[in-house]
Amino acid sequence: MTQQTTAVATAGGRPKKGGVVTWAMAPGFPPAVIFPFTPAERMGMRNNYEFQMLMYRPLYYFGSRGTPEVDYEQSIGEPPQWSDDGRTVTIRIRPWKWSNGETLCADNVLFWVNLMKVKGERYGEYVPGYFPDNCTSYGKLAEDVVYFTFDKPYSKKWVLMNQLSTITPLPKAWDRTADGPANASGDTADVLAVYDYLMEQQGNIVDEGNAHRTRWPDSPLWSVVSGPWRLKSYTLDAVVTFVPNEHYSGPNKPYLDEFRQIPMPSDDAEFEILGRGPDGPGSVQVGYLPLSFSTEPTTDPTQGGPNPLDEHYRLVPQVAYCIRYTSLNFNNPTVVGKMFKQTYIRQALQRTLDQDSAVRDIYHGYAYRQDGPVPVIPVTDLVAPELVGGTGPLPFDPEAARALLEANGWDTSTTPAVCVNPGTGPGQAGEGIPAGTRLSILLRYVEGRPALTRWMRKYKEDAAAAGIELRLEEVYGSILVAEDAPCVPGPGVPCLWEMCCWNGGWAYHYPSGEILFKTDAGGNFGHYSDPRCDELVERTVTSDDLDALYEFQRFIAEEVPVIFSPNFPIRLFEVDKRLGGFEPVNPFGMLNPENWYYTED
Repeated sequence: MTQQTTAVATAGGRPKKGGVVTWAMAPGFPPAVIFPFTPAERMGMRNNYEFQMLMYRPLYYFGSRGTPEVDYEQSIGEPPQWSDDGRTVTIRIRPWKWSNGETLCADNVLFWVNLMKVKGERYGEYVPGYFPDNCTSYGKLAEDVVYFTFDKPYSKKWVLMNQLSTITPLPKAWDRTADGPANASGDTADVLAVYDYLMEQQGNIVDEGNAHRTRWPDSPLWSVVSGPWRLKSYTLDAVVTFVPNEHYSGPNKPYLDEFRQIPMPSDDAEFEILGRGPDGPGSVQVGYLPLSFSTEPTTDPTQGGPNPLDEHYRLVPQVAYCIRYTSLNFNNPTVVGKMFKQTYIRQALQRTLDQDSAVRDIYHGYAYRQDGPVPVIPVTDLVAPELVGGTGPLPFDPEAARALLEANGWDTSTTPAVCVNPGTGPGQAGEGIPAGTRLSILLRYVEGRPALTRWMRKYKEDAAAAGIELRLEEVYGSILVAEDAPCVPGPGVPCLWEMCCWNGGWAYHYPSGEILFKTDAGGNFGHYSDPRCDELVERTVTSDDLDALYEFQRFIAEEVPVIFSPNFPIRLFEVDKRLGGFEPVNPFGMLNPENWYYTED
């Protein structure tokens, strides 16, 4: 049974062709990158899963049946075939069509892999030493077949979920420079010039006024798509409009005539617009219930509770396979970076974050505790048993946090606490922290989210009780993630951000952790580095033994390279009751408006 057939069967109505759906987006994150080779500072659900993937399908597609698995029917690549020694994987490419009539082929896959080989450090999911660095060879066996030979056997599930999943086939139309066609798909010699050209054509990815965005729909590059949608328009106000790709050859061709994404300035504005209903000027058919407006509590965040907008909308929680956290900048060249390198300070920061009260009083039961690096919802056997049910090693306890600081050379009689015992010996503050240092940290977070603002203020209050001063600053989301990005101090790169909370975290395919915590990984936003962590990560990618995954989790839960935050659904979708095909929700965060339809009267 196809995904579309399943959607029809559960929608309770016969789908009809046509219609427009407008989706109201969360504030602060307009799409900033169309070239799907996305750098870490723009790597996120908004750019990747809700914008790029509508147009450019990855080699393997995940989660479209509502489960955290590969959907081969939706994938460009057929199921991978492995050699007997477990080192070589062979993949046949389905003969889908690009919108310009060309057939997807092995060269389209190798174009991406060659980009990774040369410019991997600029891709947000690249991890040095892993794909494609861990391939002793790769190439094409036929026009529609590619192979990858690895340096040793790895977990086959890990290779599929976390390595091959990074590949997005790219069209021949993009394999060029300003001087004409190139051959980045054939070898790596042309990769630098092609990469620079493509980055230039999409415009400055950190400039919120990037006028290139308005030209993306008519670009001879970006208009060549493989997915079910193509870009019709992108306004300077970040209103994004898609129409069906009439040449799409995969399953689930769109029912709708048009899919629009409009930005919201704040959660309050979102709620006010939804209150008008799904009809009339400026109305939306898909939005979200801000968590701060979910005044009726729920006992199950995966199902939701009473819906204040029930007259016109149904409430659909978007529960994702993700963790949420606040990043710390270990590369900050000031004393703050030195403080973050001290495990006891990170543990004190974690012990002053009251997840339980946030779950109860701010998120009204729509949230749940997250004490380690593997998502606890949806429920799997991948979570270390001692990290299930709010039993992590660093529960909320400001007095324990104060004791940690006092035991390591800080006077906590005032806030901020003051270093009174510098040095690297027992009971001393640690390397690079001089006497007189004040324990004061700038915590920047995304604006426009009242629930987040409430728990940031609570966090500030509780941290102060332990002697830690958190200086709060609200920042527009897209600017925040661009400025507080992975960085290495150098000329023109001060790298001075301290703590950053963009109200998000990371959505996994398989939670082996290398993308977030391995040294120099693309998603390792704060540049955390620990040899023991690297060893434990290596075990999780070469073995399917759950004990290896559990040991890694225990280490990270104790080390807290990030400050784990209350987890909650990405959104509480409010869906026009006349709209079918919306469920099941993708647990990785992909958006699938090609499945949506209005029902016959």
